[in-house]
Amino acid sequence: QVQLVESGGGLVQPGGSLRLSCAASGSIFGVYRMGWYRQAPGKQRELVAIITSGGATDYADFVEGRFTISRDNAKNTVYLQMNSLKPEDTAMYYCNHRGDVPKYFEVWGQGTLVTVSS
Repeated sequence: QVQLVESGGGLVQPGGSLRLSCAASGSIFGVYRMGWYRQAPGKQRELVAIITSGGATDYADFVEGRFTISRDNAKNTVYLQMNSLKPEDTAMYYCNHRGDVPKYFEVWGQGTLVTVSS
């Protein structure tokens, strides 16, 4: 069973940067996609970025080149580097892993809060 722990959230001024981390523990065999989602108060959870086991990445349109998802396989950790943050980026950010061995599974972290405010 994979367990995910996010860290790196906090309060940052508009235009600032943060790097979120998602550390996976347990067996990650079979994980084929890792992603970051976010949920702002009163809004639905939405996809921010994904990275596949093959290294392919994809981003939501609102990212506009400001965020970068990456991973360190040796540390079983996925990162989200966020630059040029805007107040509308304020949300709880969640890490998500999907796998299919021995059968499909999906795991969420507990979330880390990002607040962009002056």
